[in-house]
Amino acid sequence: MPLRPLPAMAFLQACEPFPFEELRVECRRLVASAEKDWAARAKDISAGRRQHVWDIFDERGFIKDVAGRPELIKELILKKRIGAYVGIDPTAESLHIGHLLPLMPLFWLYFNGLPTTTLIGGATARVGDPTGRLQSRETLSNADVAKNITKIHYQLKKIWANVQSIGRKYGHEGEWAGRPYLKNNNMWLNSLPLYDFLKRLGRHTRIGPMLSRETVKRKMNEGDGMSFAEFTYPLLQGWDFWHLYSKNSVQMQIGGSDQYGNIVAGIDIVKTCRDTETAEYLKFPSDWSHDPIGFTVPLLTDSSGAKFGKSAGNAVWLDNTLTAPFELYGYFVRRPDEDVENLLKLFTFLPLPDISRLMALHGENVARRIAQHVLAFEVTSLIHGPEVALREQMQHQLMFGKSPSSSPRAWSPRPRETIKLPESLVNGKSMARILYACGLASSTSDGTRLVQNSGAYVAASPGPHKQRLIPGSLDWTPIKTWYPSDTARFLIDGRILILRKGKYNVRIIEVISDEEWKESGMTYPGEPYTGKLRQVLKALKEEKALDEEGALEHDEEFSEGSEEGKNGTNSPPSPSELSTTIPISTSLWVPGKANPIKGAT
Repeated sequence: MPLRPLPAMAFLQACEPFPFEELRVECRRLVASAEKDWAARAKDISAGRRQHVWDIFDERGFIKDVAGRPELIKELILKKRIGAYVGIDPTAESLHIGHLLPLMPLFWLYFNGLPTTTLIGGATARVGDPTGRLQSRETLSNADVAKNITKIHYQLKKIWANVQSIGRKYGHEGEWAGRPYLKNNNMWLNSLPLYDFLKRLGRHTRIGPMLSRETVKRKMNEGDGMSFAEFTYPLLQGWDFWHLYSKNSVQMQIGGSDQYGNIVAGIDIVKTCRDTETAEYLKFPSDWSHDPIGFTVPLLTDSSGAKFGKSAGNAVWLDNTLTAPFELYGYFVRRPDEDVENLLKLFTFLPLPDISRLMALHGENVARRIAQHVLAFEVTSLIHGPEVALREQMQHQLMFGKSPSSSPRAWSPRPRETIKLPESLVNGKSMARILYACGLASSTSDGTRLVQNSGAYVAASPGPHKQRLIPGSLDWTPIKTWYPSDTARFLIDGRILILRKGKYNVRIIEVISDEEWKESGMTYPGEPYTGKLRQVLKALKEEKALDEEGALEHDEEFSEGSEEGKNGTNSPPSPSELSTTIPISTSLWVPGKANPIKGAT
C-alpha cells in the first residue's frame, strides 16, 4: 500500500508563525539598553568615579608598543564598545605561561564591558609564523593540527570559565554586550578563494614595504631563507583582523612583544580593505573612530635576564599533564623577591592597593614568601581553578612543614586526554567498546546508551554525510550506530580519533598497530583475556605448575636418598619428615570457598 503524502498545507496552517517582529523589537531594546549603559559608564569615567581600562593597562605595565595615539584610543573606548582580540597559533599541544600575558589585557577588557575574542589560528598554524625565527617551523600534519586545536580550544574554555568566576569575586559581572568569544580562523580562511584574496588584497599590497620588514631581512640574510607561505603570513593574519573588524566590530589587536610588525601590517590591511570597498552598503566610515588600533605587551624576563616562563630550559605549560599544577605553583613560589610585585600586577586581578599592602607584609619576613604564595595561588586559580590552587597550596605547606606525608603529588583533576589504543579495537569493534576503552563510558552497556541517546560526539564535519574533520577546524557530530569498519572514516591521517562526552570530557586517541600495543604491555578496560577471573585462573595455573615441579624435584631427591640408604650412607625419611618436606598444593579453588590468591575476588 503506497504511503500517503503528508498534508503539508494543514501542517503549515497549524504551526504558529515565527515571531520575527518580536525578535527585532527585543534586539533593538537590548542594543539601546547596552548603549545607554555604556554612556553612563563613560560619564562615570570622565567624572573620575570609575577607572579607565587604558589607565589600568598603563599602571600594571601591560603596554609596550602602541599602534595608534594613546589619547585617541582612550577617547575611542569612551565613545563606544570596541571589540578586541588575541590570536594564538596552535603550533604545540598546549599553551605555556608566556601565552598568558597577552591574554591578561583581554580579561581586563572583558571585566570592563568590552567584547573580546580569543582567536585560534587553525589555518595560519599550517603556514607558520616566521617572526623572530631564522629556521622555518616544521610542517604540522593534519593529525597534529587537529590534536593541538582540540587541546588548546578546551584549555581556553576552562581558563575563560575561571576568569568569569574570578571576575564575580571582584565584582565584575558579565554584560550582554561584552561577551567573550572563542573563534577559529579556519572558519573563513578555509573557504576564502585565492582569486578573491588576490583581487581584494594582493593588488593593493606592495612588495617593497614587505621586504623591508626586519623579520624578512634577517631570515633571508642570516637564516634558511623565506618561503612564499611565510612571506604571506602577515597578509593572512591581516585578513583575520579585517574579517573580525567587518563582521564583529573588532578594532583592537593585542599581541606578544614580537608581534608589533604583524599588528601594524594588519592595521594597514584593514584600512586597505575598508577604503577599497566598492559596494556602497558594505562601506565603513574612515574617520578616527573607525580606525583599527593595537598594542603589544612587554617581553618578560626575570632578574637574571632569563626569559620568563622557562624552567630549566623547558616551557612552563598550562596543561596539567605537561606541567603538573604542583610544579606550576612551585614555579611562582620560587620567583625572586625583586620580581614578585611586577608579576602580581601582570598575572593577578588584585587591586593595586592590596598589592602594596601585601608587599609591605611580605617585607616583614621575606623568608615566609607570603607574596610568592599569593601569586602562585592566584595564577593556579586562573589556570586550573580555585579548588586545585587550594590543594597545591596545602601540599606546599605540608612540604614546608616537613610533614612525613608531605611528598608532592602531581595532581591531575581530569584524565589524560591523549591515550593510545590498538588498531584492532578502533577499526574492528563497536563505538560502545571504544567509548568504554578510552574512559568515556563506565561499561560497554553505558557506551551503548551514550550512542543511542546521542550523548557522545566524534570530531567530524557536520551534516547528513559525515566525513572526517576538515584540517584546521574543530567540529563535532553525534556518534550514531554504524558498522565497526566505518570508524576508519573519522581517523585523521589514519591515526588520530577525537571523541567527546559532555562539554569538556575529551579523548584524543592515537591508533597504534596491534604489534606495538602488545609490546607496550598496556591494557585497556574491556580488553579480551585481561579480565579479573582470567587473571586469577592464570595465577592458579602457574601456582599449580610450580607445586608439581616442586613435588617432582622432591621425588628425585627421595629416590636418590633411597639408593644411598641401601648403601648404608643414609636412612629413608620418616613419615613426619615427609609431611614437612613435600609441598601440599592448595591451588584448586572451589567457587564459594576462600580464594588462595591474595586480593582476588
